[in-house]
Amino acid sequence: MTPTDPAARARPAPAHGGDGVSEATLRRVQRATGGMATRAVAMMDDRLPWFRTLTAEERSWVTLVAQAGIGGYVPWVDSARSDLRLTDTVFGSAPRDLLRSVSLRRTVELVRVAIDVAEERIPALGDTPAETVALRDSLLRYSREIAFAAAAVYATAAETRGAWDARVEAALVDGIVRGEAPDSLASRAAALGWDPSGPVAVVVGAAPSGGREARLVADWAGRHVLSALSGVQGGRLVVVLNAWPVEDADLAGTPGGRAALLKEHPFPADIDTLFGDGPIVHGPPALGLAGAVRSSEEAFAGLRVAHAWSGGTRLLSAADLLVERVLAGDGTAVRRLRDHVYAPLAAATTPLLETLDAYLDHGAALEPAARSLFIHPNTLRYRLHRVAELTGTDPWNARDVAVLRVALILGRLHRESLHGTPLLP
Repeated sequence: MTPTDPAARARPAPAHGGDGVSEATLRRVQRATGGMATRAVAMMDDRLPWFRTLTAEERSWVTLVAQAGIGGYVPWVDSARSDLRLTDTVFGSAPRDLLRSVSLRRTVELVRVAIDVAEERIPALGDTPAETVALRDSLLRYSREIAFAAAAVYATAAETRGAWDARVEAALVDGIVRGEAPDSLASRAAALGWDPSGPVAVVVGAAPSGGREARLVADWAGRHVLSALSGVQGGRLVVVLNAWPVEDADLAGTPGGRAALLKEHPFPADIDTLFGDGPIVHGPPALGLAGAVRSSEEAFAGLRVAHAWSGGTRLLSAADLLVERVLAGDGTAVRRLRDHVYAPLAAATTPLLETLDAYLDHGAALEPAARSLFIHPNTLRYRLHRVAELTGTDPWNARDVAVLRVALILGRLHRESLHGTPLLP
């Protein structure tokens, strides 16, 4: 007989659903699912201590999922609907917030309780021993599919959360680099769990090749137990570190304050592995998001002129490059040298400015400078040590001698400008 035979078309189909279970049995299972869901929730409350800590709203969400999970068995077991998407059927009714309230491990515990109830009740609804076995076997496969569906839901949520976090992180780093107001940055920082008032330092350098900057920075920060944000700006990698207990943010910006701070809390030695070729510059450690903006400004200002110091190391502080920054027209560097180097010397009771002038004018030669001042060389040494204490520079170091010379020039220019048109920012 061919499939087109009218007699064949007229013959009724067997009154069975999928897996050899009759339609009548499936209807009984369907009617019993409501009671089973209620029983499952009661067992969750009895077996799982953490379930009792959920809010009433969260418990109602779990109840919806339990009802959908047990109620989804009948459509799934029906062979005519074997392509049913359990992620939509079972977990589609759960709000997104449930994923934050109930972890994947706890979800597995909930599924186990619901399946225990189903295994206890459903096989007993079979009309024959064969149906009982079929129901038990299909429940085993169904529980496996439910577990896979739960894992898929949480994996998708994790991927979505990761992508969203990456976008927020990039926006936060971009806002710091562009100098946005701290209030506009605070919400993004809070979304990432970043302390908006904690100590920060910004490090910039060439971005590495390969396009895996965020993963590299995250792994590096994890190894060193640091909090870090990162982003790429025009081929430069920006890393914002949240690590230093800074008591005086202004002091951290001076050469001496920076040196003392980094001596006590140095950068990990392998920070250079995050960047591509070329110099790496960090801004002064500071506090809060406003401090991060200032640290970023100085780090970029230092990076722009780092190539001008031929004797510089690969990792530099923006404070190491104050002279180059002044020559490039950086107003912040001008103010730092004027306020943190010249001003303390001018305010000293000892004639340190005159002493330093004589020392520099004699090519940093101690004896000739002392003779010009009519003082003993040991007195000159004492005064130079005082200069070092007040400014954080080393008058016996050629690099710091240049810093002192420029600071004296800037201070005197500013002092003269107070009597007329300002010459400097």
